[in-house]
Amino acid sequence: MSNDPSPPEPEAEDEYGDEEQPRETNEGVSQQLADEAATDAAGTDKTATDAVGTDDGPTDAASEPADDGATAGGGTDSTPDIPPEVQKYARFKKMDGAEYDRVNEFLRDRTYITAREWAIARLCADFRTETGVEMTKIGNNLPYLVPFMTDTYTPQAVNQARSAFEEKIRKAGATFLYGAMSGFFTAEELDDVMYEVTEVAKFLLEVEGVDLAVAEELAAEDKISSVMREVRESSEELRHDEMECPHCGHEIGGEK
Repeated sequence: MSNDPSPPEPEAEDEYGDEEQPRETNEGVSQQLADEAATDAAGTDKTATDAVGTDDGPTDAASEPADDGATAGGGTDSTPDIPPEVQKYARFKKMDGAEYDRVNEFLRDRTYITAREWAIARLCADFRTETGVEMTKIGNNLPYLVPFMTDTYTPQAVNQARSAFEEKIRKAGATFLYGAMSGFFTAEELDDVMYEVTEVAKFLLEVEGVDLAVAEELAAEDKISSVMREVRESSEELRHDEMECPHCGHEIGGEK
């Protein structure tokens, strides 16, 4: 069995608070992850998987909450028959050799989700059939599907991680949309926010293996900016009963 506790320790959402988190560029983190993987491969006789298994996650297994899910019948010592679709799964290949803690740190600095929730949510979307999500297959083959996850999960643990991801997306979405609709940001400031969050989202997609062409990126950014401008303008009509905007004098809801 892998010697890292499984599943990784869940993250407390209140750690963020109002404190501003340090930032670093996506490109810099991507290069650091690649450099770490290359160093691990050259400086040790262990495989990348063994290296991740040694360092991944918290060291105190007793600190894990009981309801966070346990592994299903052990770790990865006995090699089961890997299904063909698992062998062909090509996402997260850019993360070969990366450690869970490093990936988790990157996500916590930029999003509300953890590395565990990110990986499992992606797998649940990819291994969905007409009858539902193949949670047993995902949990049993997790170390083969995601390089920085080093132990198996029960179906219950997989479902819990997916539910946590969905809940955080809803809360983050409500927070962002309120900020966009409340008038807190100017149009220029909202454009800056949209650019920053779009860059993070694109980086995660690229890490998953999505090939984004420059033209497609620019087109997507233009569409997002256009939609957000419409959201901001529509929110002005909702927030003001006056027929004239108090900021710019623009007539709201009048006859044209």
